[in-house]
Amino acid sequence: QDRTNAFIQTFLRQYEQGRLLPVWELAANETNCMIGYHSVPVIADAYMKGIRNYDADKALEAMVNSANQDEHGLKFYKAQGCINAGDESESVSKTLAYAYDDWTIALMADEMKNQKVAQAFYKRSENWKNLYDPQTGFFRARVNNGWFSPFKPEEVNFNYTEANAWQYSLFVPHNIYGLAGLKPNGLETHLDNMFSVSSETSGREQADITGLIGQYAHGNEPSHHMAYLYNYCGRPDKTQKLVHQIKETLYTTKPDGLSGNEDCGQMSAWYVLSAMGFYSVTPGEPNYIIGTPTFEEAKINLENGKVFTIKANNLSKENIYIQSARLNGKPFDQSFLEHQAIMQGGELVFEMGSQPSNWATAPKHWPQQKASENFLVPTPFFSTSINTFKDSLLVEVRTLCEDCTIRSGYVGEEIITFNNKRVAFNLKTDKEVWAYAKHADGGVSDTIFTQFYKLDDQLKLTLKSKYANEYSAGGDDALIDRQFGTANFRTGSWQGYQGQRFEAELDFGEIKNGVEISIGFLQDIKSWIWFPTRLELQYSADGKHWYYPEMVLQDKDYSKIEGAMTQKLTHRCMHKARYVKIIAGSTGKCPDWHLGAGGKSWLFIDEIEVK
Repeated sequence: QDRTNAFIQTFLRQYEQGRLLPVWELAANETNCMIGYHSVPVIADAYMKGIRNYDADKALEAMVNSANQDEHGLKFYKAQGCINAGDESESVSKTLAYAYDDWTIALMADEMKNQKVAQAFYKRSENWKNLYDPQTGFFRARVNNGWFSPFKPEEVNFNYTEANAWQYSLFVPHNIYGLAGLKPNGLETHLDNMFSVSSETSGREQADITGLIGQYAHGNEPSHHMAYLYNYCGRPDKTQKLVHQIKETLYTTKPDGLSGNEDCGQMSAWYVLSAMGFYSVTPGEPNYIIGTPTFEEAKINLENGKVFTIKANNLSKENIYIQSARLNGKPFDQSFLEHQAIMQGGELVFEMGSQPSNWATAPKHWPQQKASENFLVPTPFFSTSINTFKDSLLVEVRTLCEDCTIRSGYVGEEIITFNNKRVAFNLKTDKEVWAYAKHADGGVSDTIFTQFYKLDDQLKLTLKSKYANEYSAGGDDALIDRQFGTANFRTGSWQGYQGQRFEAELDFGEIKNGVEISIGFLQDIKSWIWFPTRLELQYSADGKHWYYPEMVLQDKDYSKIEGAMTQKLTHRCMHKARYVKIIAGSTGKCPDWHLGAGGKSWLFIDEIEVK
């Protein structure tokens, strides 16, 4: 407790002198290299456990201040209830992290009788609902207010932080029961599938995804609470089995005895707590979720002079299941342990056995959560993430909310549609569509806006190269969709090709004279992305006979220039032509002087314009 108070006092001094609570300090410098504002749950967790030797009013002020910044996607999170893929990279992970942090602010404000702050942040803490796709049962990135597609839950891409959709599929530690109620087949089935599915991942390489059991990744923090979640659906025996497996197979005393990055002690902290027999699934809630003990006896020597002892009778490698428990001599049937019970000192005794039992399986014995005050009408979503079309496009507006009515229409036109199930539009021209959901009790969601574009009916692009699924930018027509990528490739608006040159054929639909072709490229060599080594264009009037290839030259050599930058290469055809072949050369392997030497480089392309 003394150390925790000292940490928080330091946090507040950093807030006084540096405007913000720390995110990820290194060598007395703020790096901001992690997501969320996770000083906040450290403070709230301490406060809820009665650790309060600091200025609590100033602490709450600092917590609210951190949550009300505009950087790192917070501007979008506050305005629209989530971060979209086009707003900020790692949008899913950031939205979920902010929602949990917001709940801890609400919890502490509630305890301090500051209802204005509490209610505002209880509502914000439910923003996770805005990224939940009820059809797949996963959190997915929003693109054009639809879902990022094509979707592969095992794919590692720019929508998640050091993880994939599986590893963030249960990151709502403050409202596990609310999330469980949305799972198509329930929480237990989702957990079973996650721990048994293939451990193969796709997409980009990610060194942090290690210690795999199915798609559970013990080598990285976002997964660390998941084995304990069986307690929340009445199957503590499955938690006991998995926690035992993790301790026995993913920890050794050898130099490589940790299955992932220690990250300031978290891998060891998980083990120390779990070896005693419990783990803190939701910091902020002053309780611990019970797993299975490692030792026949463990003692916690408390700073108040008391001792809390955990005993495990009949414990062995086979006897990992709790048959019954007693706390200070009285029957103990709940699958969670309150912090105050530890602080009072005493003795928790487990009777162990080799087979699962009915201990703590009744709903009244499941972990408790204070999520009842959280209410938010989730924003509706479109049935498609593609916002371009050629002839027409059927767009449906849907909502996660069972008791909501959708209201939607076109910006600038007096068209409003009401429907309890869904709203559908058949678009034939450029339209900007708005929509929001209204709950039966009068609550309303944030309003979404998406611009839909009708493409040139004659223009047809045939790709000869295969783009990476995680950098599709919207699919086969993304390079002629009238939308342009920014200098941040992580927002998903660029189409990426790794380790290969780019080839495509463009059909204008008819013979044209004096056509001007412009093609956009991105370079960020720190991320292995280079401008093309060459750009070759070949024109034809009939698709069979081609004029001599013409080269488009860059104004200088950019190959060693660092920083994110975009470039548009333009060429005017002096022939009558209907077709053009586009060939962009690739750097291939990263050069020897580069930190990624030998790795496959990337080409990022968007947009191809025809004038």
